[in-house]
Amino acid sequence: MRVLFRGLLTALCLLIAWPVLAAEQVRVGAYHFPPYVIKPESAAPRGVLPELLAALNGLQSTYRFSLVPTSVARRYRDLESGRFDLILFESPGWGWQNTAHTALDLHIEDAEVYVALAEPGRDQGYFAQLKGKRLALYSGYHYGFAGFNANQQFLRENFAAVLTYSHDSNLLMLIRDRADIAVITRSYLQNYQSRHPKRSKALLVSQRVDQYYQHHALFRVQSPLMPETFAGLLLELNRNGQLDALLQSYHLVVPEPLLND
Repeated sequence: MRVLFRGLLTALCLLIAWPVLAAEQVRVGAYHFPPYVIKPESAAPRGVLPELLAALNGLQSTYRFSLVPTSVARRYRDLESGRFDLILFESPGWGWQNTAHTALDLHIEDAEVYVALAEPGRDQGYFAQLKGKRLALYSGYHYGFAGFNANQQFLRENFAAVLTYSHDSNLLMLIRDRADIAVITRSYLQNYQSRHPKRSKALLVSQRVDQYYQHHALFRVQSPLMPETFAGLLLELNRNGQLDALLQSYHLVVPEPLLND
């Protein structure tokens, strides 16, 4: 009787564990770049991506999405080597030309804008010429004004660039007169303005845009998740209102094409 009971208990445990065991693991590359990902190596990463993956895991049990920390420079070889299966909020033109991948347009738009210190007599004409001005840039990022050349030496020599790993640091450099212009991700700047309304009054934001971009998901060639399947999951999130609410909370443009079945 005891043996039978143990057998039934083991079978029950297996049945309970089966949905977890059956879920296909999908590893998603992530590097620190607010507001998309904040400290992906931490126990509780924040940002658009962690919240999106949590929503996807809550939506279904076929796939289990998890973050895999990487870096701006290492992300190319990590995708190619299979360290992770896909990476989100990317563009095929951001150095991916020599890395085998499949791209899915997410129809989520963002932009890069120029920011300077607001001073008497300074207007939008200040942004017309970047040469001769000290630029505060995010290291590893591809900027339109530089022909999308992210080489640090090139940026330092041609644009007197100071390279950091923090949008906040670049904005503070303006306030402390250590830089003339910072190039900031639009969604991050809008979040910053909401958090720091007093500091924001000291900033002049350009109407000129460095670049607009449509975010993509990039999949490795042998990814366990196909782009069309992932698009279907996003569409389901959009139908129940979760995707719309998430994107709006981070000041990202809502993906209108996904609203159509």
